[in-house]
Amino acid sequence: MQLVVARVGRAHGIKGEVTVEVRTDEPELRLAPGSVLATEPASAGPLTIETGRVHSGRLLLRFAGVSDRTGAEALRNVLLIAEVDPEDVPEDPEEFYDHQLIDLDVVTVDGALVGRIAEISHLPYQDLLIVRRPDGGEVMVPFVTEIVPEIDLTEQRAIIDPPPGLLDDGAAEVARGGDDA
Repeated sequence: MQLVVARVGRAHGIKGEVTVEVRTDEPELRLAPGSVLATEPASAGPLTIETGRVHSGRLLLRFAGVSDRTGAEALRNVLLIAEVDPEDVPEDPEEFYDHQLIDLDVVTVDGALVGRIAEISHLPYQDLLIVRRPDGGEVMVPFVTEIVPEIDLTEQRAIIDPPPGLLDDGAAEVARGGDDA
């Protein structure tokens, strides 16, 4: 099974390094020097990681055969894809691969059906579960413990405790600051 583990960002410097947006909880395993990764688009790869280092909180990689800024810039927005055994699971029981979450039923803590997870959106500060509602609409659920307290892979469901307004705009609480007088 193939999993997206990173997206190539901007070139860094003049020697072929690039920043990467990490999309795996195991970057030391998936993005280690010597790793050979497929790419999307496929025409950009496969790419072999030559070196990796952290600079100012960002992971920088250099790929074999990419030795200048021009080559690095050509890789911008390329997805890096690792081959993973579908039976593998992350070591941390609170972590999940995207393929484990796609198509799970989403229910509230009181058992009401919300929909099914259609995709996972990986944003810089948190992930979002994109849930397709039975009526065809979608709702974005922040994938944080406070809102998604339980993932039950055995029962194939995600249990959510949505704050007011997440599922129904009419129930949203409006925050007000200052005096209204």
